[in-house]
Amino acid sequence: MDPEVSVLLHCAAWRGLLESQVQVELSDRFNRRTDPTLERQIEEVWAERVSKEPWLFNGSKFRLHSFCMASAVCNSSFSVSPQHPHCTDSTHIPESGCSRDQEGELKNSKQRKKENLCSKDCLFDVGQNNLEIRNRRVNQAEINQTAALSTQASSDESVSQITEDSESGPLLTLRLGLTCYKDYLGTNWSCRQAELRQLGEAEFSDPLALLAQPLGVGGVLCTSDRQVVLIRRSQRVAEAGGLLDIPGGHPEPKAVFERLGRAVQEEQISVDMMQPRAVVSELYSSVCAEIRDEVNIPLRVLGEPVLMGVALNHVSAGRPSAEFYVSCSLTSEEVRELYWKGGAEANESTDIVFLSRKDVLQLDRRSPLWSELCPSAKGAVLLYQTVRPDEV
Repeated sequence: MDPEVSVLLHCAAWRGLLESQVQVELSDRFNRRTDPTLERQIEEVWAERVSKEPWLFNGSKFRLHSFCMASAVCNSSFSVSPQHPHCTDSTHIPESGCSRDQEGELKNSKQRKKENLCSKDCLFDVGQNNLEIRNRRVNQAEINQTAALSTQASSDESVSQITEDSESGPLLTLRLGLTCYKDYLGTNWSCRQAELRQLGEAEFSDPLALLAQPLGVGGVLCTSDRQVVLIRRSQRVAEAGGLLDIPGGHPEPKAVFERLGRAVQEEQISVDMMQPRAVVSELYSSVCAEIRDEVNIPLRVLGEPVLMGVALNHVSAGRPSAEFYVSCSLTSEEVRELYWKGGAEANESTDIVFLSRKDVLQLDRRSPLWSELCPSAKGAVLLYQTVRPDEV
């Protein structure tokens, strides 16, 4: 497994999740913990960065604290944490069980569809304080095994599975707090990130408690002629300059208010001001907005985003990113022409690259192209290979 990236959660059991199948729980309990010394250091780092890059601004972001997912089999209650037998009040994630439960029962997908997937008793918790151990369990062998099991479903079942399951209600709950770009630079990108993890474990029994952990989004964009779109990041961007990436960015808390016609200042935003469904809508719509702005593709030609899962970027201390599959009704040549006309964020990339679906499914660490992928793209590729949301 590539040390730069790992899979936190995947939705292979359902070939990905639609917007109606995801919900969020918002609370300031899910915010980053604070430390006086650390807060001073964050301010110092920010002041130094802004002095060198005066165009930077400190926007608010959503912080992924933990998640709760429906068990693959719902005939009995399941919990992987003896301290937190039910998901409703758990704020920590146990280290075991995620890969086992997501991957161990995929053969029974037809039977699963007949059962009540959204039963309260069949939710299991995943805790933030032990992500590292559980992430190591989701290795390449497990991912390949999941993909193989997923393809055993009949073609008609594969086509209808997401649609049928969407009628069951939410299958995934994301527990979100708030953070900001300044805190991200001062924690996840700090030279003291290892020390911060140790301090978080010692003071809060959670190595990620002091880290910003902003939730990003990325889109595996597939054209009508089954080509996957990659863009080469500009050398001027803050992270992974010159490497190949998928279109992506962040869901923006401020955009939640703007969509509702409410004006709010960044520093005024709090979780109790937001409606959960509006946050889910921003999570899904933001990936399409990033595709529009970075690749210059109009929203009307994009399909409904399908959440494949969440990957972790270990170059930035395990920063999470929700990775989506998004279809496009344009051909790769049409997409290429639009890209070179330039979009709203054309300055963030310098080239566009197309890979066939077959080539993407075969990508691994032995492939020469793998070393050209930035961590977020690697995580998206791993999830695409696992979930295969477009398989028929």
